[in-house]
Amino acid sequence: MAAAARWLASPLLPEDYLGLINPLWTAGDLCGRVEEVIPETADAATLVIRPGRGWVVHRPGQWVPIGVDIRGRRHWRTFSLSSAPGRPDGRVTITVKAMREGLVSNHLVRRTEPGTVIRLGRPEGAFVLPESPPPRLLFVTAGSGVTPVMAMLDGMLGGAPAVEGPDVVLVHSAPTPDEVIFGRRLRSLAARCPRLRLYERHTRAEGRLRPADLARLCPDWTARAVWACGPPAMLDEIAAHWTGPTDRLRVERFRLVPTVVGSGGRVCFTRSGREADADGGTSLLAVGEGAGVLMPSGCRMGICYSCVARLRSGRVRDMRTGQVHGEAGDMIQTCVSAAAGPIEIEL
Repeated sequence: MAAAARWLASPLLPEDYLGLINPLWTAGDLCGRVEEVIPETADAATLVIRPGRGWVVHRPGQWVPIGVDIRGRRHWRTFSLSSAPGRPDGRVTITVKAMREGLVSNHLVRRTEPGTVIRLGRPEGAFVLPESPPPRLLFVTAGSGVTPVMAMLDGMLGGAPAVEGPDVVLVHSAPTPDEVIFGRRLRSLAARCPRLRLYERHTRAEGRLRPADLARLCPDWTARAVWACGPPAMLDEIAAHWTGPTDRLRVERFRLVPTVVGSGGRVCFTRSGREADADGGTSLLAVGEGAGVLMPSGCRMGICYSCVARLRSGRVRDMRTGQVHGEAGDMIQTCVSAAAGPIEIEL
């Protein structure tokens, strides 16, 4: 019967017709429908999404690739899931801060309407709580770094906060009280949950958060299990002043920070016939997109391995470490690799 159904439906399969009726039913690309857009601050919003067929339950703290069509071209970026799994309505949320030059973040925050269908990847990431959380936790966040932590707090405290359970401290940094993402929600949660202590650092008036401030606000901070998410400078300082066990400090970086710039070279994309001159500080992913090549991509940070392509000739430089590598036939990550001389890529 299944074979007959497919034959009668040719050239489309039965699941293709389901996708025409409702994109969330398709068995192909995983989709989600934006059902609400909730402003959080002047430049941040929470998108409430109903995932389609094929969605897998995430763990609090994980991120998800989001595919958005803008002016006829699909762009992929990754965003932390800001909701705990298992919501009764079956929906999930991402919370996005519009960056000054962020094409996708601005589109999601300022131009996305309820009813918009977006593409979804699978939840990924290791910035998560263990099944049994430690008895004492410290979260250190800044800006949109609070988004994965919100999912963790929701999972631990969001239902009916009990007196018994982990002792939780959250130190969050933002320019002003009005720019604290989830500000009212966090303050309300702290007011009704004795297990949560919330400290806000408003940098416009008080300056940047430093490790010395952590020692003052949470004297036992190096004896706790710590999850930190925010700007690289803040995370680097925390790591430099950390004296506790290495496995108790977990950090999540939202952006790739190139550490080494090389000389670059001519990049030939052999399948598409496109070529471009690349400097040593621009990723091959960005070079290819600038040349009009359809580039596979995902997190754009070297984590998800969705951007791999085959190197036909030449060598590349790892933008994180400065290591030059590559042999003909190697699979390279275009989002964290730059040209180290002339190269050919099979795209």
